[in-house]
Amino acid sequence: MNKVAIVGMDGVFPHCKDMQEFEEKLFSNQSLIRNWDLVASYDKKIRTKVAGYATPEETGFQKFSNGLPDEYPMDLEDISGQIPNVNLATSDLGSAWAMKASLGAIKDAGWTKEEVESEETGVVIGTGSGGQEGTRKVWNLFFEHGKKTRALGSSNVSRSMIYRDAANVSCLIKNKGVCEAIGSACATGLGSIGYAYRLIAFGLQDRVIAGGTEGTALETLIGFDAMQVLSTKFSPEESSRPYDKDRNGFVCSFGCGIVALENYDQAKARGANILGVIDGYFNNSDGDGDMFAPSFDGQQRLWTGLKKQTHINPDVVKAHGTSTATGDVVELFSIAAQLGKDGYHVSAPKSQFGHMLGAAGAVEVIVSLLMLKKQMVSPCLNSDNLKTELESFQTKDDWQGPKEPLAAYRNLLPQLALAKPINQIVCLNYGFGGTNSAMAISKD
Repeated sequence: MNKVAIVGMDGVFPHCKDMQEFEEKLFSNQSLIRNWDLVASYDKKIRTKVAGYATPEETGFQKFSNGLPDEYPMDLEDISGQIPNVNLATSDLGSAWAMKASLGAIKDAGWTKEEVESEETGVVIGTGSGGQEGTRKVWNLFFEHGKKTRALGSSNVSRSMIYRDAANVSCLIKNKGVCEAIGSACATGLGSIGYAYRLIAFGLQDRVIAGGTEGTALETLIGFDAMQVLSTKFSPEESSRPYDKDRNGFVCSFGCGIVALENYDQAKARGANILGVIDGYFNNSDGDGDMFAPSFDGQQRLWTGLKKQTHINPDVVKAHGTSTATGDVVELFSIAAQLGKDGYHVSAPKSQFGHMLGAAGAVEVIVSLLMLKKQMVSPCLNSDNLKTELESFQTKDDWQGPKEPLAAYRNLLPQLALAKPINQIVCLNYGFGGTNSAMAISKD
């Protein structure tokens, strides 16, 4: 198998103008979550009021003046002029972000135009959902306003299809290799990078642009609010609180993370700046038939599969850490069952920017690369008080995991960014349907 290097990265992050500001805020213990005025305008119809969101204007895009009234879907225009209007015409906001971040990652990687446009370059980008804002307006035009189909425009399919993000990036950069979209709920971002890793490891591609994106959409937040799984009752900066005993749900967030992967030997030979090396990737399913509940057994088998691929001795575990009542405890117990109670730390990036859904795993890989760069652990904000009593499932006869409460693992969860030597990080992400993903990343 070929060794795989990460040679470029870029993204779109809530309440940040660029990668530099994202890095600065992460390691100065700042929250990127804020009140969302659009949500507040619906008053009591929506329980939560906070999100980690970004507007088109904040991310370098503006409404393209096409002369159509506001009830029609918005066409975007790149303020910087990097992305032609013809490409944005087939794109929703998440796809626009994916194109922007892909160009940034390619520039960071130092790939030439010839390399990018070759048969040896692939694209693997996915999302949790998308195109919803545009789709809503299109259906309203037809069903509510009685417009004919020819009045709805010709880009609605390309803006709402599952494959839209990968397709738009591929059409922009003109690669001739693999182009695919991986969808595995909240494990999509890490799963896309893992699949791209395999393409290179098995010699099917020399380089791949990979990651996940989740464009800001009120429809997405409404769906999760209806499930009663979003954080309420806290100020924005305190609303995402993984592992804290008072946590009551995750914060719905939006963004994009793209990385450039390359055959390690080729990257080394051309003198590339190697941001990290992927030691191994493994994914599996819980197999218990539950759509939502985490599985200790499934996560243990995930670790076992990763350990069969490579030596695992992480200095940091980048946790999924959503701030949900059940997910957090099962994950932490699963980590402790594999690694013990000391010798490593657990990073919970969602405590700072919320849950970016299909983009989460990819953005959190970028966080992991920044941790390797700065030799600092990003914090687990708001993990103020850990439960001192056992979880109910820990008292059952069939429980095979740790027998101590969450409070016994206080030392693993830094409440502020922490400087320490970091050589290896294990990234974990999980999704609805019992899908689990794990990746080990090391310094070069």
